[in-house]
Amino acid sequence: MISGKTKLIAHIGYPTVTFKAPLILNPWFESHGIDAVVIPMGVKAEDFVPALASIRKFTNLHGVIVTMPHKVTTVSLLDEVNTAVKIAGSSNAVLKLPDGRLLGDNFDGAGFVRGVTGGVGSAIAASVAAESPASMTLFDVNTASAEALASRLRQHYPKIEVRVGSNDPAGYNLVVNASPLGMKADDPLPFDVARLTSDIFVAEVVLQTEMTPLLKAAHARGCRYTVGTDMLFEMLPAYIEFFGFGSATPDQLRAVAKISK
Repeated sequence: MISGKTKLIAHIGYPTVTFKAPLILNPWFESHGIDAVVIPMGVKAEDFVPALASIRKFTNLHGVIVTMPHKVTTVSLLDEVNTAVKIAGSSNAVLKLPDGRLLGDNFDGAGFVRGVTGGVGSAIAASVAAESPASMTLFDVNTASAEALASRLRQHYPKIEVRVGSNDPAGYNLVVNASPLGMKADDPLPFDVARLTSDIFVAEVVLQTEMTPLLKAAHARGCRYTVGTDMLFEMLPAYIEFFGFGSATPDQLRAVAKISK
């Protein structure tokens, strides 16, 4: 039940039809007697800056979950950021502090790594780097963006060989689609799946559907894989802690979630 005491967490992005966090967090809040609610808010890119400036004035705003296409823009609107934001250059979590300042963090990468071992793109790269691989290769249709991320990774992880290359998956242990490709049925695949071999682990961050065309192709070629919702269930406990609502495990969230497990 929403009351005048309820803490509001705005879930901002566009389009909202892909949002799944409210279907996981709201049932968990209710089951634990926490007077908070996640509310989806559809905001287009051109409206985001004034929209955030307005809602931060709400006295009952507790925080914000930020999703595409606003994660990069959010950084310049924050008063304080944690280390993950500095490396990734994007923020997907915002806490309104008691004095009204906004603190930003990014949990895409941490959730992704826990999902694979048990992003989005820059944060995933940062968290994968934290696991100390020998090397990693970045690809973006915007080469300048990939080069900028590579520079930040080299600064923070000098022992890792960070390259900017092509989207050819051959020869890698882990291949990640951290792009929006797969949200629409007619999207092209992010890379040539014919180049996949069965020893490659394929990871997906798209939440629109569990088995995206990429994952279906990876499965057909005998690859191990992880679906986007795995990352989400691993990431949301970090949000719960960041917002000051205690702790939860992915299994506890799955037990009450209103989406397919």
